[in-house]
Amino acid sequence: MRNPESAHWRDSARRPKFFTIDAYATFPFLLFLLHIRLWTFILAICTVIFFGTIEKFGFTVPVFLRWLRAFLAGNLKTALPWWEKSNRY
Repeated sequence: MRNPESAHWRDSARRPKFFTIDAYATFPFLLFLLHIRLWTFILAICTVIFFGTIEKFGFTVPVFLRWLRAFLAGNLKTALPWWEKSNRY
């Protein structure tokens, strides 16, 4: 029988990582390995720094994108689009 403390179904929700590097950062490294140039290396390093920074603040990539969308949208949430509101009044 398996040890229930070593493997559990709740571990399936964890984000994949390679040591401390987020798994989302592996795609630019794959691009670097397929097209070895200085700019692809810099892109891969910048993505690792970016993912490390947002992880330090407690964000995942989907959560960060939702936060960025809400930040860019602003605080004013209207029920009607601007083109219908201008015709009513």
